Amino acid sequence: MPAGAVLRKASSLGSAWGECVGLSFDLLINALIAGILLGGFYTAVTIGVSISFGILDIVNIAHPAFIILGSYIAYIININFGVDPIVISIVMLPAFYLLGAGIYQIYYEAFERRGQESLRGLSFFFGLLFVTEVTLILVFGVDYRYVEASYIGPSWRIGVMDFPLRMLVPCVAALALFVALQLFLSRTFIGRAISAVAQDQLALRLMAASPTRIKRIAFGISIATTAVAGALLIIIQPVEPSVGREYIGRVFAICVFGGLGSLPGTVIGAMLIGIVESFTATFYGPSWAPAVAFGVLLLTLAFRPAGLLGR
Repeated sequence: MPAGAVLRKASSLGSAWGECVGLSFDLLINALIAGILLGGFYTAVTIGVSISFGILDIVNIAHPAFIILGSYIAYIININFGVDPIVISIVMLPAFYLLGAGIYQIYYEAFERRGQESLRGLSFFFGLLFVTEVTLILVFGVDYRYVEASYIGPSWRIGVMDFPLRMLVPCVAALALFVALQLFLSRTFIGRAISAVAQDQLALRLMAASPTRIKRIAFGISIATTAVAGALLIIIQPVEPSVGREYIGRVFAICVFGGLGSLPGTVIGAMLIGIVESFTATFYGPSWAPAVAFGVLLLTLAFRPAGLLGR
């Protein structure tokens, strides 16, 4: 082969390799961004479970059902009045807090006060999950519902990096929710009492605080977070009543992965799971994402059973 042809062929191969490397880098950086944004959303979905399960030791498997309820309330108000879903979720926080406080009072009187919260309490929350889902199906059917907002659709592009606003806005809102809760738990008397209620209830009584009242407040806050998580979910994707089932295992996995009772651990765990799922979906296919994410969880627990930031 003539020397010129060899050089031309080498040059073309070098260009192809450069394009391949550039394409791989683009995929890599955008998969990382997508994983971080997804992890931010997972933070909002999981942070309530981190309070109820991680701090109060209440296995509320109905938590995702309340998230879907929040999604449908955001849908109703958005479609009829055009209000932004995130604004709706903030307005709905007191109502969801009262709902959670009422549910805890029933749970306490029926199960916890009698020492029957382990199996019967779990059945209670399973029943809430079933009733909520069936009620939503009877009212709205099984069609997918979605909301409208100015940031659903557009993306910001910085160089090779894409930031879809329908993922970026929920991520920012979820991190704001985390900061607000972390400040509340660390800077207020009630917040510190919530952190202490699972550790030493006698000491809490000596501080003139009722453990039952503190648990009721904490569980109310846990359910209140589902109003925000539900609004963020329906911004990211259309929803139907059974969508919440997809998140039951994931939220408890992230909670355990990050460390029980640790909100910063929940954020880190959610981000890592989001990144792992994004990389797996990008390079190997979306069907592998949940399996790989749970595999990472199992490996972490094998070497650190307390989770990343567990006590």
